[in-house]
Amino acid sequence: MTLFSCDGITCAYDAAAEPAAKPVPVIEGVSIELPANGFVSLVGPSGVGKTTLFKALAGLKTPDHGRVLLDGEDITGKAGRVGYMPQKDMLFPFRTVLDNTILPLVIRGEKKKAAREKASAYFPVFGLDGYQNRYPHELSGGMRQRAALLRTCMTANKVILLDEPFSALDAITRAELQRWYEEMAARMGLATIFITHDIDEAVKLSDIVYLLGGKPGRVRLRQAVPVRHPRPPDFTLSPDFLTVKRDILAAMEEQDN
Repeated sequence: MTLFSCDGITCAYDAAAEPAAKPVPVIEGVSIELPANGFVSLVGPSGVGKTTLFKALAGLKTPDHGRVLLDGEDITGKAGRVGYMPQKDMLFPFRTVLDNTILPLVIRGEKKKAAREKASAYFPVFGLDGYQNRYPHELSGGMRQRAALLRTCMTANKVILLDEPFSALDAITRAELQRWYEEMAARMGLATIFITHDIDEAVKLSDIVYLLGGKPGRVRLRQAVPVRHPRPPDFTLSPDFLTVKRDILAAMEEQDN
């Protein structure tokens, strides 16, 4: 069952300041589907429009054409209906970890006391219990990402958009957070769309991988991953993993030629 989707999304920017200049598409005709409790990755070269697409999906940018649907409702151009976490954690250094996580709730008009109680209940789930009154500079990189993810979950309506959330982490911390996020998302019933440049990461985590390419960016490949979650620890060494990875890499090489 499709929970969240976009249909024919086209976003453009003005090529020049002159009024007569024609808009230049950044992405064109992009359609993707996210199942309930599913995990979808977007891969592709830099500059192909992945972040632009995310802004349209999050309601931060109204597309020139196409629509965004959440559980059958048209939410095109409506911010705050899905959770969106950009590449940087964007934690405010002068706020405690707890007060960083409640910002979306306070902005929506909730009282601070109630918001703190609601967010605090998730601190054990996110591995942050005991750090409520610490400040971001007192956390490791992995813990900062967990705090940013918790803040994002405070806005989420079962859908989270993550723009390369683990790219700045070392390999060991990244692998730990990948495993943790899979477990946490399943526990909370979250569906995820994930931008990454790491093909291994995309195949390891995803039910479906979409390859974007070209200028303007379009969907060049929709690749399903045949092994269901939860996957075995050695999945990345399996023939299924290697076959999917090879197909994606072949499609990337084909579009470069």
